[in-house]
Amino acid sequence: MTVCMEDFMDLAVIGTGNMGQALVRGFLKQNLIQGENVRLFDTDQDKAAAFAADIGARAMATAAEAAAGADVLILAVKPQIIEPALAGFSSQLREHTLLISIAAGVSLSRLRSLAGPLPAIARVMPNTPAMVGCGVSAVCFDRANHQQRQIVQDLLASCGMVFAVQEKLMDAVTGLSGSGPAYVMLMIEALADAGVRLGLGREMALQMAAMTLQGSARMVLETGLHPAVLKDQVCSPGGTTIEAILSLEADGLRAALMNAVCASADKSRQMREQSGDHG
Repeated sequence: MTVCMEDFMDLAVIGTGNMGQALVRGFLKQNLIQGENVRLFDTDQDKAAAFAADIGARAMATAAEAAAGADVLILAVKPQIIEPALAGFSSQLREHTLLISIAAGVSLSRLRSLAGPLPAIARVMPNTPAMVGCGVSAVCFDRANHQQRQIVQDLLASCGMVFAVQEKLMDAVTGLSGSGPAYVMLMIEALADAGVRLGLGREMALQMAAMTLQGSARMVLETGLHPAVLKDQVCSPGGTTIEAILSLEADGLRAALMNAVCASADKSRQMREQSGDHG
C-alpha cells in the first residue's frame, strides 16, 4: 500500500509538546486532516487529553495504541528519549507507514536502526514559529517514495516554508533556523529595552521592535532583494541610520550572529556524536 493524500486518514502523534501541537494545529487549519482521525499519546496523559479535547482528537493510553494502523506517525519527543519512545510502538510500524521524526540531532540511520526495516522515514528540523504558520522546516528522507515525500511537503507547508536538504546539513539548519528564533527574540528584547531607555512605554516599544523585524523580514521575502540593498535604502548620506550601522559594525553584531549560528551547529554535532549517533 502506498500512502497518498486521498488515503491519508489516520495520523498518530507521539509527544504533544509545543512543536507537536503546533504542527497538528497547522495541519488542521489547512484541512489536511480531521481531528477525529488523529490519535495522540504523551507520557503526560493529562496534557495529551487536554490537547485531544481541544482539537477533537483521541488520546490513547499507550504509544502502541496510538500508532496502530496509522498511515502517518509523527514522533515529537526529545532526542534523549527517542529509544524508549520508539520501542513503545515500533511493533506497529508497517511497510506503508510514514514515520516523521522531529527529534533534534537524531539521524536517519539511528531512526532506521530503532524503527526497523519497514517504514519510510522523514527526519525534520522545524522551528517554533510554526505555531503561528511562519515556521521553517528542513527535511531529509530514507526510503520514502514520491507520494510520501509530497505528503511531508504538504503537511509541513501548512506551518510555513519547507526545504529539502542533505542530511549532512542538518546541524547547519539547527544553528540557523532551529535555534534562530531565540536570536531574534533577543534582538527584539534589546531593541525594546533601548526604546524604554529613551522614554517609550514598554508595550509600545515591544510592539514597535517586533513589527520592525517582521516587516523587514517580509520585505526580504516578498521583494527578493538582497538585505544589503534594502539596508542601503534606509541609510541616507550622513543620516541617523548609517551612524547606527557604524555602531553595530564596531560592536561586532554581524560576527556575533555568525558565531552564534556556528556555535549552535557545533553543539548539535557534539550532542549527536556524544549519544553515539554519527549519522
